[in-house]
Order: sequence, then C-alpha cells, then structure tokens
Amino acid sequence: MGGTDPAGPVLDRDEVDRALARLGAEHEAIETSLLALQDHAGRRLLEGAELTGVTRERWATTEASITLLWTYFDAYAGALRTAREIRARRRWSSREDLVELTELLRGESVTVAGAATATANVPGAQGGAGRLSESFSLAALVDRMNDLYATSLDMVVAADAVWSALPARIDLLAAELQRTRRLAHSVGVRPGEHPAGDDLERITHTLARLREEVVSDPLAFWVPTQGSSAPGGGRPDTTVYDREARALEEVRREIDAVLGVRQDAEQRLIKLRDLLSRADRTLAEARTARGEVLAKIAATEVPVVSGPPTVLQEQLATAAEYRRQAQWHRLSPLLDSLEQKAEDELLRARESLTAVTAPLAVRAELRGRLDAYKAKVARHGLAEDPLLVERYDAARRMLWSAPCDLRVAEQAVLRYQRAAAELLGSARVPPQGGPQDGDGRGES
Repeated sequence: MGGTDPAGPVLDRDEVDRALARLGAEHEAIETSLLALQDHAGRRLLEGAELTGVTRERWATTEASITLLWTYFDAYAGALRTAREIRARRRWSSREDLVELTELLRGESVTVAGAATATANVPGAQGGAGRLSESFSLAALVDRMNDLYATSLDMVVAADAVWSALPARIDLLAAELQRTRRLAHSVGVRPGEHPAGDDLERITHTLARLREEVVSDPLAFWVPTQGSSAPGGGRPDTTVYDREARALEEVRREIDAVLGVRQDAEQRLIKLRDLLSRADRTLAEARTARGEVLAKIAATEVPVVSGPPTVLQEQLATAAEYRRQAQWHRLSPLLDSLEQKAEDELLRARESLTAVTAPLAVRAELRGRLDAYKAKVARHGLAEDPLLVERYDAARRMLWSAPCDLRVAEQAVLRYQRAAAELLGSARVPPQGGPQDGDGRGES
C-alpha cells in the first residue's frame, strides 16, 4: 500500500486544488460505475437465483466484494468531503491547512472500520488477521476499489452473458424438438420401437438437464478468453448445446425420410410388384425355353432354372401390411432392401434366360449363315452344283432336325462354306460370320 512520506514536501494551494479536482472526478466516475453495477441486470438475476456449484461460490465472494466496495466508497467520499471543508475554510489556506491537506491527500489518512474482517474472503484484498480497521491513502483506496470492481463486474457480466445466450437457444431447440417429436409420433417413430425415437427421448432429457444447470450455475458454461484483462472477456460454452442440435438435425432428416416413404409408399409397392412379376415371367420363360432346348438340341449343357424366391413375396406382403398399419418407420428400411433385391432378382432371371437360350441362338446363327451362302452361290449360278447341293442338304437336315447336334451341324455348315468358296474362287473362308465376296466385302 503506497503512503506519502510525512517528511515530504507540503502541497501548495494550487497543487491542493488540482488534487481535489482530480479526486472529485474520480469520485464521480466511481459512483457512476458502482450505481451501474448495482443496477446491472446480471447482478439482479444473481441476487434472485437459486445458485449452485462454482457460480454460488463466486457470487458469495462477489457479494462481499460489492458490499466492501460501497464501504470503501463511503470512506473515500468522507475523506474527500473533509478535504474540501478544510480547503473551504479560507480563500488563502494557511500553512497549517496545507499541512493537514497534504497529510489527508497523500498519507494513509483514510481508516475503514471492519475492513480487515470484510476482506477475509475477497480475492486481492489484504486485510490483516485480528485487525479491526485498515488505513489507506486515497490513491491506494482508488486502486483497491478498481480491483474489486473489475473482479465483481467480470463475474456479473460472465453470468449475464451465459444467461442471455444459452437458455433462449435451449428453449428454441426444445420447441423444435417438440415439433419433431409430434411428427415422429405421427409416423410411428417412438421410443423403444425405433432408434430415432430413442434419440429424441435422450435429447429431451439432455436439454432439460442442460437448461437447469445453465440457470443455476452459469459460470460452469463460461470460457474465459486467454490473456484478456477486460471484465467479461470470454464466451459461453455451447459444446453440449451444439452436440444436441446436431443430433436433432440427424433425427429430423431420418423423420423426413420416413415421411417420404409415407408419401410414395403405394407407388413403390406397385413398382416392386411389377419387378417381381417380370422376374417371375422371365424365369417361367427360361424354364419353358429349357424344355425346348433339351428337346431340340443334343450334346449340350443346359443350366437348371431355379424357381422364384418365395421370401421376396413374403417380404412384399409384409411391406403391404406395414403400409396398411401406417408403420412407416418399419416400412422405410424394408422397401429400401426389397427394391435392391427385386432389381437383383430380375437381373438373375434375365441372365438365366440368356444362358438357357444360348444353344438356340447358336442354331439360329448357323441357319442364317447357311442360307446366306446358298443365296450367294445362287447369284453366281452355282446353286445346282451337285457337291454344293449335297453338302447343303446335309447341313440343313442337321440344323432343322431334332435333336440337333450343334457341333456336328457347325462342321457341316463349314464344309458347305469351304466348297462354295472353292467354286467361287475365294482365297479365304472365315471360320465364323456371314458370307463374303472375294474382295472381302460382305453381301446382305
């Protein structure tokens, strides 16, 4: 605490007047600040709140600080009033007045009764144990008040900032949560029946607990700004709020998806029935074709055609039942799964039909090739050649008789092609494909 050396120089009249003017301005500034703190909305809320945790502890300290601030201010105002009275005794102050004023303005002349006891729980205060009073210079008293004011205002502003930011946001989120809960209930998303319903229940409890904690212990949700000395430097901690807001958004998207299912469920069910019906018809066609192939084609492997999977029809019936019972939350994943399975089933049926009818396609290609070469040799006037007639008849009997041995028939067609090529003067006969002229250009 900085006092004035009693042996120091005595202030002259002008110095006294300047000191009194400065102290008067400080008095007005301090009084204005204290009144503003007294009327601060955060302080009034702290006085009326049922506080817990760190906020309760810090508010008890801050209340003591505010009370001590007024005690210090009263002592400061009394000392300033006394100094003004001494200065006002006479226009030209005597040396005795100037000595008294110097001691009052610079020395530890302000005694605050009970200050040592009052500062016991105030951070930064330095009351001595067992002392009933404490003495200050006016400058030291101003410094002490400034320190107490800054720490008190910091606590009040922090609590007020949290109360101003978080409860209102929590209430808005809770209102949105209630709307989502009603919407979820309308589509059958309920706790214990759907994960989104469980999420909504958890978010509801978390928000209620969060609001209660924010109201009773706001400083637990305050993050001070590192290195900041300004009162109220920091921000509200919204970590829990932000996490629950994101969780609610995820649930809302899931509910929207379920709503979409409700709106287009009938069309999706119709499409599913059509896909499965087409798959069944394709498999039936493949089974019929297999019988035809086995009857008409010899010495070939024909794959077995399986029947339609009954499990898909059962799941389709279950989906229709879910729709009748408005169990949209169960219908949604079932439709997604069924749509993929139905597409896969139709593809499998088409592949089965292609695999089964492959021998018939080979026979048709051989028939077309044989007739194309016959037409070609006819254009060149060689249709009645005995060798060609003999080989054509042999190949045709094989291709148009049942069962047809494709390997033998293909060799017969190739023999006819070679004979025709030799007669036409062709240098090369391609083993596969349609007939070609000697210049390599095909004829239609």
